[in-house]
Amino acid sequence: MRISDILRKKGSHVVTIQPQKTVWDAIQILNEHRIGAAVVTDADGRVVGIISERDILQAAAKQRESIKGTAVADIMSTDLVIGVAEDRLDYVMGVMTQNRIRHLPVMNGEELIGIVSIGDVVNASLQQTKFENRRLKDYIHGVTH
Repeated sequence: MRISDILRKKGSHVVTIQPQKTVWDAIQILNEHRIGAAVVTDADGRVVGIISERDILQAAAKQRESIKGTAVADIMSTDLVIGVAEDRLDYVMGVMTQNRIRHLPVMNGEELIGIVSIGDVVNASLQQTKFENRRLKDYIHGVTH
């Protein structure tokens, strides 16, 4: 299974925010959409970073009272780890685990085509494993489809 399979099921809509918006704006957006990260895009729609719950918590621990008015650009992660539609689940899971990230923007060149969370990847992996287990059981019992 590949990232493209996940995006086909969940859709390719990505919640974005611009870097000049405030952290308070980001908090509102994450809460409204019930998500853990938003991709940061410039005025031309180019991906320039990502802001996650973790980024906000780390900044809040340092800045306390001033965090609400801080610009997203000041705390977003800019050293992005990205995926492509052809990436296989086991590879993506390894990349996300190794880099300790929970959200992976999916790119086609410079174009943002989706985002997957570790939850999306784990769920897809479980579904794939269930399917494979079922096929093996059917094979053992001589059931053909």
